[in-house]
Amino acid sequence: MRDFSPRPGIAVGLLVTALHLAGLATLTHTPSPMGFLNDILGRPANERPSLVLVTGYPADNCRVPVAGGKKKALGEIATFV
Repeated sequence: MRDFSPRPGIAVGLLVTALHLAGLATLTHTPSPMGFLNDILGRPANERPSLVLVTGYPADNCRVPVAGGKKKALGEIATFV
């Protein structure tokens, strides 16, 4: 039987983009197992968290890692037939 429970996927990507455009910084975290959140927040077992999204204003002196600014050339990631 296939599991059709909701997944964050595209919705989280859209939310992260919107928060970024609003000037906020984000950090996604997907610990495994996630059940500890149910205990902390007092939620029932049928509610399964899948992602923690930390959001806030970046510090004035924050820096982006070097790898964050590097992009591969199109030919390195795509093949056209």
